[in-house]
Amino acid sequence: MWLIAGLGNPGPAYARTRHNAGFMVVECLARRWGVSLSNRLFHSLVGVGRLNGETAVLLEPQTFMNESGRAVREALDGYGLDAARLIVVYDDLDLPLGKVRLRAKGSSGGHNGVKSILLHLGVETFGRVRIGIGRPAAGRDVISHVLSPFSPDEAAEIEAAVERAADLIEIAVRQGFQTAVSKA
Repeated sequence: MWLIAGLGNPGPAYARTRHNAGFMVVECLARRWGVSLSNRLFHSLVGVGRLNGETAVLLEPQTFMNESGRAVREALDGYGLDAARLIVVYDDLDLPLGKVRLRAKGSSGGHNGVKSILLHLGVETFGRVRIGIGRPAAGRDVISHVLSPFSPDEAAEIEAAVERAADLIEIAVRQGFQTAVSKA
C-alpha cells in the first residue's frame, strides 16, 4: 500500500493556484483511477484506488499548507504505513515552470508544507515529486506568486507537468519509487 499526499490549500479560492500543484496531481490520479476524493479522514479528503493489484491512498490535506504534516502523520498511522511508502507531491519555486523532479529524501528546500511533514514524521526518507512553478517576476513577492493562478499561457505547460508527475507516480506504485526516479 502507498500513501500519495498532494499538498495544497483547501477551498475554491486556491483551487488552481501554483501552491496547489500537488492537489492537481492527486486529482489527475483520482480521475485516471476512477476514485472519488470524498471521504473525510485524517483532516483530509481521501480516496483509495488500486493499480495493478497495488492499493494506493490519495490524500489532500485540508489543514492548509503549513500544517500538512499533521494530516500526513495521521494518515500514515491510520493505515499502519511507514514513511518509506509515502509519496508527497508539491510545488517548487526553484524548478522552472513545468519541470518535474523526484527525490527519495532530503530537506524541505524552504517549502513550508514539507517542513511540516518533516517535523511530524521525524525522518527525511520519503518520496517527493516536485512540480516546477518557477520564481516570481522581478518586483513580485513569493507569497503572491505561489497563491496566484497559472496564466492561460502557462496552462498547457502545467497540465503536461501534472500528467508527467501522475505517470511517474504510477511507475512508483507499480515498480517502486527508485524505478520512477530513474525514469524521471
